[in-house]
Amino acid sequence: MAQPITAKELEYIADSMSNEDLLLKQNAVLASSSSNQAFVQVAQQFIATHQQHYQTLLQTLHQHSSVAPTQPQQ
Repeated sequence: MAQPITAKELEYIADSMSNEDLLLKQNAVLASSSSNQAFVQVAQQFIATHQQHYQTLLQTLHQHSSVAPTQPQQ
């Protein structure tokens, strides 16, 4: 059974998700604005990688939601 996520771990996951989202957006800009097909392909690969990372982090949160505390921890 999954253990509850600590507040510190939750902050770390939230920060990681924000970072992955930023990297996704930056690579999307590169892919849409570049005329160099090699850059576009690399950016698209990075987009897929960061989407996978984001989904993994989100799944981790969902897996632990059943054991999350219902009241704020002191």
